[in-house]
Amino acid sequence: MALQAPLHSSGSRPKAFLQRQTTSSSLRFVSFTSSTSSFSYTASAITKSSLHSLSSKQIIRSTIPKGAEAENVATAMPPSGDRMLVMVPPHPLIKHLTSVLRNEETPPAMFKSAMAELGRFLIYEACRDWLPMIGGEIQSPLGVANVEFVDPREPVAIIPILRAGLALAEHAATLLPATKTYHLGMSRDEETLQPSTYLNKIPEKFPAGSRVLVIDPMLATGGTIVAALDLLKEKGLTPKQIKVISAVSAPPALEKLSRKFPGLHVYTAMIDPVVNEKGFIVPGLGDAGDRCYGN
Repeated sequence: MALQAPLHSSGSRPKAFLQRQTTSSSLRFVSFTSSTSSFSYTASAITKSSLHSLSSKQIIRSTIPKGAEAENVATAMPPSGDRMLVMVPPHPLIKHLTSVLRNEETPPAMFKSAMAELGRFLIYEACRDWLPMIGGEIQSPLGVANVEFVDPREPVAIIPILRAGLALAEHAATLLPATKTYHLGMSRDEETLQPSTYLNKIPEKFPAGSRVLVIDPMLATGGTIVAALDLLKEKGLTPKQIKVISAVSAPPALEKLSRKFPGLHVYTAMIDPVVNEKGFIVPGLGDAGDRCYGN
C-alpha cells in the first residue's frame, strides 16, 4: 500500500499535498569550492546539466538556487577525482517520501516505513556500477542464457548508525544479494554536540577490497558521521571503499566530510541550508530516531 499524506484533524489533506507539482525535473550538478575544501553534488546520472559554483557562506545561509541558469554547461558527468561527490537522486518517489518525512503530522509507524523505503531507493542508487559481478551460463526454460550475478563471495558491509540508521537500512539485506551488518551506536551531547560511542560492532579488520555502506539519516554538524568514518579509516578502509547514505544533509557536515575524506561519495535525498544552534537541520525533518520510534 502506497504511503499517503496523513490527514489533518479536520479530515482534509495538508494543502501542500493538494498542489500539483509543476516545477521542472531537470537534473543539476553543483560544484562547491571554498578555501579549504571542495565537493560536488549531482542528481544521479546526467548527460547535460547546469554547472554552478557557490561559496560555503552562500550555501549555509540560502537554499541551493532551483531556477538559476549557469553560464557553463557540462556535457557529461564531471569526474570526481579526489573531490567528494554528493548525489541527490531526482526520482519522484524519493521526493514523495521526503515530503512524508518532513510532515510533522506523519505518525511514527508511517514515518519509519517511509524512512525504510527511502533507504531502499538510496541504496539502489549508491550501488550502481559498484558491485562485483560474475558471469556464466544458465539453462532457461527455452534455452541457454548468458547471465551476470552479483558476486556473493564479496558481501557489502552495512553499518547503520543507531538508532534511526536502523530504519534507513531496514531493506538493505533484502535488496542486496549478500550483506553483513555491523551496528554502530553513537549519541550526541545536547550541549557540546560532540558524539560518543556506546556500541561498536565494527570488525577489527575488513577484507581487502571491502565495500561499505554507512547509513546515517542526518548529516547536520558532521560530528557523528566524521567520528564513524574515522573508526573505519583506523580499520584500513579508504574513502573510495565507503559510501554514505543519508535522508537529509546540511553544508556543515558536507564541508567536514570533504576536508577529511576526499573521494567519498554521499547519497542523500535532500540538502537543507541551515543547522540551528541546537544542531538540528532546518527545515529538516526533526529528530529521526524519536519520530521513528515515538519517543
